[in-house]
Amino acid sequence: MTPTAAPSRISATTHRAATTGRAMSRAAFEHTLASAKRTILMREIAMLAIDSFRVNKVRFALTALGMVIGSASLILVVTIGLTGKQYSMKLLENIGPNMVEVEYSGGSSGSVGEYRNDLLTIDDERAVLSQVPAVAASSPMLEIHDRVSFGGGIAKDVLVLGVSPQYREVRHLIVTTGRFFDEEDEATHTKVAVVTIPFAIEMFGGPDAAINQTFQLRGMPITIVGTFKESVSTFGMSEVADETILIPYSVARYFTGTDKVKQIFFSIRDKNDIPYATKDIIRIIQSRHQSNSVYKANTLVEILRVAGQIADGLTVMLLLLATVTLAVGGVGIMNIMLANVRSRIREIGIRKALGATAREIKLQFLLEAIFISMAGGMIGAILGLAPPLAARFFTAYKVPISPWSVVIALATSVLVGVIFGTLPATRAAQLDPVESLKYE
Repeated sequence: MTPTAAPSRISATTHRAATTGRAMSRAAFEHTLASAKRTILMREIAMLAIDSFRVNKVRFALTALGMVIGSASLILVVTIGLTGKQYSMKLLENIGPNMVEVEYSGGSSGSVGEYRNDLLTIDDERAVLSQVPAVAASSPMLEIHDRVSFGGGIAKDVLVLGVSPQYREVRHLIVTTGRFFDEEDEATHTKVAVVTIPFAIEMFGGPDAAINQTFQLRGMPITIVGTFKESVSTFGMSEVADETILIPYSVARYFTGTDKVKQIFFSIRDKNDIPYATKDIIRIIQSRHQSNSVYKANTLVEILRVAGQIADGLTVMLLLLATVTLAVGGVGIMNIMLANVRSRIREIGIRKALGATAREIKLQFLLEAIFISMAGGMIGAILGLAPPLAARFFTAYKVPISPWSVVIALATSVLVGVIFGTLPATRAAQLDPVESLKYE
């Protein structure tokens, strides 16, 4: 290689680099210039749309009214749906949100020809309490169907349940008058009872009159110390009937003479631990009985899940109905924009004669439709949020508010503007400039 070869190659490389740099700089400049032109164009189109609103204030306000009603309806429908869901879930949770109800559901043990139920026992409850830390409270339940006798030879068939004092906590029972029997009553086998309000009204005329009254169960005198009710009515679907008497488990055991119980109720500390605690409870109980015996655990988790799905489904259905109002508002926008195009045919012809393209004309009228729908959507969102916000600020009710309902309302408003504004905008863009200038 000669000494002059290297410098000439370097010069060629430098020249190509400079040329490439100038080309890149020119492309970047042209891109920036095009972006600036688009920005100026969009600003001009937006200003034209705003000027159009100023000229026809009443017409556009009435057109936007449909979007106001539709957006407000959509937000209120979602709020009502969430409030209904919250209320129904709260009612269900009042039955016992963290409750696990365990019962024997099948299987047998014994010799051929002998059938013996492998029922739960009080020792099963103690085993679970010692091995499952997630359990906060528990209560066995003995069920006795018998006649109770009152003074004057009056007798009545009632349901008597033998439970522990913790049954009140597990089942969220409300003591209306008097008191619930306590641990001391359980330990000393005190013959006391609490009765339902319907029972107290029927037999004694009212809850207050039932306190300190005595009845006999299989000859054993028992004194009523209180009346109770469930936190939410279960309409006879739970173990508590309209006329039910609760007595301490230690007293009810006198009538059975055995440690076997019909059901055991457990209350879990944290609702998130319910699935795992339930599996541990069944595993422990199953290990203490015959392998072919089956024990079932009932919780509110599945019921709450299904109730939530039903509430969400109803909310979606109401939401779809609310979108019909938005569609009606969209039809109104399309009609007014078509009338607007007809009234501005000469203006469109002048703009096209001055160099406006069909795309610019279409964009102008499309932006006008979007502005109308967005303005209506924003006002509707404010009106829709006003009632739940007022309820939260001025009352004790924490009405749920979904931010997504506002997002959906505004997004739907824009979508309606685009869909129903496309036809008028396209018709304006397709007008012939010569014919438009002749239009009177």
